[in-house]
Amino acid sequence: MQSTAAIVTMVRDDHFFLKAWLRHYGPIFGRENLYIVNHGRGRGVEELAEGCNIIGIPGDPHKNFDMKRWRLLNNLVMGLRSYYNHVIVGDVDELVVIDPEEGKTLLEYLEEQPIRRVLTPLGLEVIHRIDEEPEAITDKILGPRRHVRLAPHYSKPCVISAGTKIARGGHYTQYGKLFTPDCLYLMHLKFCDFPEYTAAMDRRNAVTDEIGDDVKEISIGRHWFAEARGEDRATFEAFADLEMVEGFDMRLYRRKMQRSFGPRGDTGFYNFARPDYKLQFKLPERFSGIF
Repeated sequence: MQSTAAIVTMVRDDHFFLKAWLRHYGPIFGRENLYIVNHGRGRGVEELAEGCNIIGIPGDPHKNFDMKRWRLLNNLVMGLRSYYNHVIVGDVDELVVIDPEEGKTLLEYLEEQPIRRVLTPLGLEVIHRIDEEPEAITDKILGPRRHVRLAPHYSKPCVISAGTKIARGGHYTQYGKLFTPDCLYLMHLKFCDFPEYTAAMDRRNAVTDEIGDDVKEISIGRHWFAEARGEDRATFEAFADLEMVEGFDMRLYRRKMQRSFGPRGDTGFYNFARPDYKLQFKLPERFSGIF
């Protein structure tokens, strides 16, 4: 049994993303090192995640949901650090990926990394180009989906081996140095499949409808609300308008992260500039099938 890294997430009924999360992390780290907070104690989550460490919590809708969620995740991460060198934490639709060109697994990579650091993979959003990718996802996501858009919002400090506090949403920590290795990516799957996106948004809209409060009064991401959703097909058709960048060299964007890194006002947290790049890339063939 390895004690190099544990993986932590929280999920409520998102079975499509949980399956991808389990397929990706399970074979690399072992299910016994995966920790899943089962919000609402969904039976489907328990069945899919058999062999993992499942923590069931009540699922009552609450306007401070995100605040409570990250308080729990923060404390869970800090506790697990007593037993593991590294803890990877994030949403169930976010996967930390190592470039296959590195020639090693993510576990092998972390075995070589110093502790007392926070690693920030570069954020890439896997997008479903519905004009070019008609194939349905039945197992692996990368292969049927090959396009990504640059997403600084998802360049999250999510590989933790230092004592630090993580901000709500996982976008910032109180760790004062930026380590963003060239070989690491955080791939966000929200837009990886049009039908699954529609189903997931229906579930999120139902949660906020049940809470029944104003978007400004609720500690949940604005994107959970029907009023911020927009028209689903138009959202996906717009991906075709993003500028296509030839090649797959991300060093420029990591340098920009480094140059802009600094304190986030007087909050005690640190951040970097997160410009809205309207850019897309086609993943090299070596990424196909990795999850």
